[in-house]
Amino acid sequence: MRRVTTSKVTKPSGARSATPKSRTSLDAGRRVLDIEARAVQALVQRLDGGFSEAVDLLYDCKGKVVVSGMGKSGLIGQKIAATLASTGTPSFFLHPAEGLHGDLGMLARGDVLITISNSGETQEILQLLPFMERMGIPIMAIVGRMSSTLAKNSTVALDVSVAEEACPMGLAPTASTTATLAMGDALAVALLEKRGFKEEDFAQFHPGGTLGRRLLVKVRDVMHVGKELPQVRDTVLASEAILEMSAKKLGMTTVVDQVGALTGIITDGDLRRFLQQGGDFSSTTAGSLASHDPKLIGPDELAAKAVEMMERYSITTLVVADTAERIVGVVHLHDLLKHGIV
Repeated sequence: MRRVTTSKVTKPSGARSATPKSRTSLDAGRRVLDIEARAVQALVQRLDGGFSEAVDLLYDCKGKVVVSGMGKSGLIGQKIAATLASTGTPSFFLHPAEGLHGDLGMLARGDVLITISNSGETQEILQLLPFMERMGIPIMAIVGRMSSTLAKNSTVALDVSVAEEACPMGLAPTASTTATLAMGDALAVALLEKRGFKEEDFAQFHPGGTLGRRLLVKVRDVMHVGKELPQVRDTVLASEAILEMSAKKLGMTTVVDQVGALTGIITDGDLRRFLQQGGDFSSTTAGSLASHDPKLIGPDELAAKAVEMMERYSITTLVVADTAERIVGVVHLHDLLKHGIV
């Protein structure tokens, strides 16, 4: 198997001394964040063609991307697998110990295995290698030692070594797991950009989230139709239009001509302005009271666009019309709020 070599940051030998008692919690927190920030920043300078090769390996994968790691590396691996899956790459996490006891049946030719090990000598991971070799499954290693057995026996290896752990004793994985997590995010984002992954694609994998609702819900999903649609003829008295508005509770009614074509709408604002001008509802028709240039939206437009139009024109309702400008429904701001679009 080939191995991609990159520059390696040498780790200091020996455990670090215990935290001085005089150090405050604030000092300790700042020190940890500083060490971990420097660990991530070091990755920027270290990225080379090996990273591009790793992205290409995932891009060309015809099957699934399987992520595996023990302990803290495994927890980071679960997050990496979840990020890949949510951005369009079929992916799941495989616990290496469980894999050795039957779960290797989850893998098949065409898959790619991402292994995570800071030492590169994790026995449960190394025991997976012969099986991967027999199945012809390429291995990407995310390791802290490029001279390790895992790195040497991987198709491509990414160096996430750190100068020091944030743990003052140098024992608990801290900066190293942060660097690994950041490398996983870098892979996922580079891959989604290579795929041309868009917001609409992301929403497909997050239908229950706010973004999913904004990008998947269409006007037809939230509009009022049929008996819920307020509508009156242009020849009826304005008083009848008021009754229709009260019955349908949308603060407006559409006004149509004899063939059912939209001629305008009447809103609560139209009624207030008419009263302020001394108008008489008993002798005024709906057609003469209506505003004759209502804002229209198509039923297949995103509900988020309806919100944008309402904000732009400072209105709370839109008439939904088809391509021939025939009324098919009405959408109200409250409906958009109820569905979490706003």
